[in-house]
Amino acid sequence: MTPGFIGTGIITEAIVTGALRAHDTIRKITISPRGAAIAARLAQASPLVKIAADNQAVIDESDVVFLAIRPQIAEEVIRSLKFSKSQRVVSLIAAVQIETLASWIDAEVTITRAIPLPFVADLQGVTAIYPPSREVTAFFAPLGAVLEAQTLEEFDLFGVASALMGSYFGIMETTARWFERQGMPYDSARAYLGPIFLSLSQAAVQEPVVPFKSLRSAFSTKGGLNEQMFEVFDRSGGMAALTQALDQVLARVRAR
Repeated sequence: MTPGFIGTGIITEAIVTGALRAHDTIRKITISPRGAAIAARLAQASPLVKIAADNQAVIDESDVVFLAIRPQIAEEVIRSLKFSKSQRVVSLIAAVQIETLASWIDAEVTITRAIPLPFVADLQGVTAIYPPSREVTAFFAPLGAVLEAQTLEEFDLFGVASALMGSYFGIMETTARWFERQGMPYDSARAYLGPIFLSLSQAAVQEPVVPFKSLRSAFSTKGGLNEQMFEVFDRSGGMAALTQALDQVLARVRAR
């Protein structure tokens, strides 16, 4: 495989970093010059990384082309490029359907959508792909777990789930600042909260068939502080607000 990346942002940096660590058969990775600072950092990190003159050069030198472009400019960028019939295209563009991408690409390419997260740089996390693809799964599997969505609807839901990252850190920040107002130094609050949330996530991963509701009960003593925290949060509209946010993000994903 000779992968190439159009768009050189945070996700491209994470994927290339992970690929360089996990794959020993890659002989060259071509990246676009857009995002000059990240491109230079990746090229400096490995002699296998080549900065192309432009986006077309990325396509010309790659058999698998990763599209890591912002949705707002994706159509303009893609329509200006010439793809080869033999190429595989992996789209990382949020909420843009395969049929739409195919109409922008003037060639009969094979298109797979993927949702890699920044954690692939450390060979962790999970990448959702659709439709299932042996080649794309083989690329991402060494970078962490891979989930092959069986339907577009399922893939859209994985996309909604990936939008929870900001809220996760928002909860931690709100809690840390609350601690700070109670007199605790922010650094101390952060040092305590980070490992707690990490341990909770590890507990969920280690018990993959146990429902989250059961884990909540297991970590909540009857009449205790954990139970009180959840009940107050729920009564105050916390869970309703989360559901509303999920609904609205899903509507946005499917609108495209």
